Amino acid sequence: MLEQSLLMVKPHAFTAKKTGMIISMLENNDFQIVGIKSIKLTPELARRFYFVHEGKEFFERLINYMSTGTVAAICVEKENCVADLRKFIGATDPAKAAEGTIRKVVGVTVEQNGVHASDSVENAKKEIRFFFSDIELYSYRYLQY
Repeated sequence: MLEQSLLMVKPHAFTAKKTGMIISMLENNDFQIVGIKSIKLTPELARRFYFVHEGKEFFERLINYMSTGTVAAICVEKENCVADLRKFIGATDPAKAAEGTIRKVVGVTVEQNGVHASDSVENAKKEIRFFFSDIELYSYRYLQY
């Protein structure tokens, strides 16, 4: 089934000019980009986005890190998108990520692992709506040549 998911390029990867490489990796692996924007997350926005982790020991570090710089929010689309994207980004720890995955290529540490990706279809819908309105997204299912 055709799905959409969110991939967010984290601050260190954005600052290190890895966003273009990540976009190329996505496109070269059949992910269609249907929305893209850059944004500076404030601590308040980061808290809203990562609210599911509130109370966990790493929450404050995550909020502080994610509000240090610009991120790129990318909405992608393809069949089985959420599961395929999770596999394609690789393990949270870049040292344990498989060769050719985004985190293996651009990740530095567990915290600075390059990207965030939605972990379920339900969360993908919520995360996409966090960054994008309807007029900012274009589905390839409607594309006609």
